[in-house]
Amino acid sequence: MPDRSVGIVLAAGEGRRYGMPKALARASDGRPWCTRAVDTLVAGGCDEVVVVLGAMAETALHLVPSHAEVVLARDWADGPSASLRAGLAATSAEVALVTLVDLPDLTPRSVVRLLAGADDSTVARATYGGRPGHPVVVGRRHWPALTDGRRPGDVLAALGATTVDCSALGGGDDIDHRPPDLL
Repeated sequence: MPDRSVGIVLAAGEGRRYGMPKALARASDGRPWCTRAVDTLVAGGCDEVVVVLGAMAETALHLVPSHAEVVLARDWADGPSASLRAGLAATSAEVALVTLVDLPDLTPRSVVRLLAGADDSTVARATYGGRPGHPVVVGRRHWPALTDGRRPGDVLAALGATTVDCSALGGGDDIDHRPPDLL
C-alpha cells in the first residue's frame, strides 16, 4: 500500500443517458450510489476519499457521507478531465485511485488489489475479462498529464498503464441507463 492514497469518486456529470445526475442515484435498496462508492474505497484501503460533484451538486451534497470530502467541479460540463482535475487538486496524497460513482459491482478487494505496491510513479487500471475499466490508479508524478485537457483514457494509454485483472473480484461495468422500473 502507498504511504498515503486518496480515492476519487467522479460524480459530477449530468447523466444524460441515465436521465439524471448519477450522483443523485440510489440502489434498489435505497442506498445512495455516492455512499456505496465512498464506503467501498474506504474498505479497500484509501486513506481519504474525495467525491467530485457538479451537476445538481447542491441536491447531491447530502448523499455524500460526512467522512468524505466534497469538491465542486465548476467546469464539470467540460467532461471527465475537468472533474478529475478538481479531485486531484483537492489532495496531497501520493497515489490517487479514481473511480466512477456508477460502478455497482466494485468491491473493496478490487481496490486493495489496485493499491498493492502503488507509489508516485504507478499508472494502472483494472480490467474485467480483458476489457479496461475502473478504478484507475495514478501516482502523483503523472497527475499533470491527467489534468492537461486530454481524455483520461488517452493519457493512460500514452503513459503505458499496466493492467490489473479484477475479473474475479467484481464487475467493472458502469450503468448508463436507468432500469425501466426506476423511470
